[in-house]
Amino acid sequence: MPAQHILLWAILLGAALGLGCGWLLGPDMVGVAWLGTLFLNALKMIIAPLVAVAVINGILGLGSERLGRTLGVAVGYYAATTGIAVLTGLVLVNLIEPGAGVPLPTVTPTAPQPQGGVVGIFLQLVSPPALVEALAGNRLLPVILFSLLLGCAMLGVQGDARKTLEDLFAGLNAALMRLVGWIMYLAPVGIFALIAARFGEAGGKAGILAELEAIGLYTGTVLIGLAVHFAVLTALLYVLAGRGPGYILGMGRALITAFGTASSSATLPFTLSCAVEAGVDRRAARFVLPLGATMNMDGTALYEAIAAVFIAQAYGIELGIVAQVIIFITATLAAIGAAGVPQAGLVTMLIVLESVGLPIEGIALLLSVDWLLDRFRTTVNVWGDSVGAAVVDRHTSAEPS
Repeated sequence: MPAQHILLWAILLGAALGLGCGWLLGPDMVGVAWLGTLFLNALKMIIAPLVAVAVINGILGLGSERLGRTLGVAVGYYAATTGIAVLTGLVLVNLIEPGAGVPLPTVTPTAPQPQGGVVGIFLQLVSPPALVEALAGNRLLPVILFSLLLGCAMLGVQGDARKTLEDLFAGLNAALMRLVGWIMYLAPVGIFALIAARFGEAGGKAGILAELEAIGLYTGTVLIGLAVHFAVLTALLYVLAGRGPGYILGMGRALITAFGTASSSATLPFTLSCAVEAGVDRRAARFVLPLGATMNMDGTALYEAIAAVFIAQAYGIELGIVAQVIIFITATLAAIGAAGVPQAGLVTMLIVLESVGLPIEGIALLLSVDWLLDRFRTTVNVWGDSVGAAVVDRHTSAEPS
């Protein structure tokens, strides 16, 4: 059995044990949280340099002729699938009406306020202005923007200097991916600890069931929406990329890691490795996946659309077609600015609520189960990125890498 398959089964076992132990033993599992933190910190340690090197290396590999087409296909795919996700969420929440009769919150949420609304999303591209500060804080949007600009500038370099740059970044990328391989061996234990400890913090079986009972219909609506969108993405994988369900197995380590870490960015090293092993062109993967981990948040967009209408229903606020169109547009844009870190969707949710004048106090209705839903929507986010890499590869590939 190939080593990557052994690792996949080990990660699956770790996730299953984490779910079981957290469910049955509850608070007793909080003590293993440090193992999960160690694994997560190891991943975070390499995210920013990996993104910068991967994007630059991808641009140099694609060349100026293929770069524009690759970017165009990627952006078109991101926009289309995010729109489909938001529309799916709006249809389901209007059909099921999970907010009807839900008790109103009595506390004000403590989620941080967004800066500048939708404009703030674009300001994140150069915030903080110091690149070193962005690298240190794993702020991926400014890192990606700088890497895109630097990579494009390098395309204009000619002769031996261009060859030196290509060799340098190819070597750095190979070294970083080797480091990713080492960190992967921590994944089974790390994912076990992350899941078990988080379920333990929720109180195990009794606590989780109590939280689900409070707003179970909302939880079910979000999970149904995510399942539908996962199926839509899988269909797009077959239609647009010509790949079958076996691609899901190939991306298995990344998908399970996404569930365990609840972070698209932390999962990126696994996503890159799995996509290349699954046959995606290295150049396309290095360019598309870092962009997707930061900008392509299908699961988050779907969740924000459902949550906004759910809060309106709970408060008895009627949302007309115009208001729901605004939610559609705002949720799509806000998802682009949702950093790939745990529960970042709560921050961008404030932008969506403010766009149609809904009470931000309604977020308190979501907090009890958001930690759980975050893991499912992150998994869908990563699957969307993975499908996007295969689609872009199919429609831009000129020759084998």
